[in-house]
Parts: sequence; C-alpha cells; structure tokens
Amino acid sequence: MADHFEPDDAIDPKAQRQLRGQLEQIDYTAYAANKEVLSAVLGRADAAKFQRLGLSAAQARAAWAKTALAAAESGQIPNPAQIEQIAQLRMAFEELTEVYDAMRRMVERGYLAYGGA
Repeated sequence: MADHFEPDDAIDPKAQRQLRGQLEQIDYTAYAANKEVLSAVLGRADAAKFQRLGLSAAQARAAWAKTALAAAESGQIPNPAQIEQIAQLRMAFEELTEVYDAMRRMVERGYLAYGGA
C-alpha cells in the first residue's frame, strides 16, 4: 500500500527506527486480530470451500447472462423490472467473486489456514 511508512528525511535515523518499530507493532496487532476473528468465524479454508464459492459465482454469472439475453430477445429496451432483475444477478455475481478474491487474500496473508482437499 502506498500509505504505509515512508521515512521523513528530517527525522533522525534513531527516531525513524523507533517509528518503524511502532508501525510494525500496529501492523502485527491488525494481523493477529484478523487471524483470530477470521479463523474463528470461517474455520480452515480448503479446496472444497473455494470450489463451492467458485461454482456459486459461475452459476450467478450464467444466470445474469441468460437473463440479459432473454430480456434482449425482442430487440427492444428491457423494461424496468427486467433491468432490475439483471442488475440483481450482476450484483450477486460481483459479490461472490469479491468474496472469492477476499478469501484468497486471507489465505495468502496467513489469516486463514489452508488445508488443500
């Protein structure tokens, strides 16, 4: 992230080291909190959980596209109810893919243990 510690040239090296240590402690505290809470709530990550989430996202994507194609079948602008349904399906797909990406980051960062199959 671009907003993390960048030493100020005006601060002496000892103060920079002290500040860096404090900021590392802050980062570790956030890491420990994430690991504790996410592990307790989500449990161990495994391939089956990722597969189910990926399958749900794929089904949402397919339903979104199918509904949009059906609404466009007449060659006219879909009515407001159709547009609302298409938007809801798109939102479901986007949310599911965001969760998939977030869970992958949780494993990558060590918040969740990963157990393979």
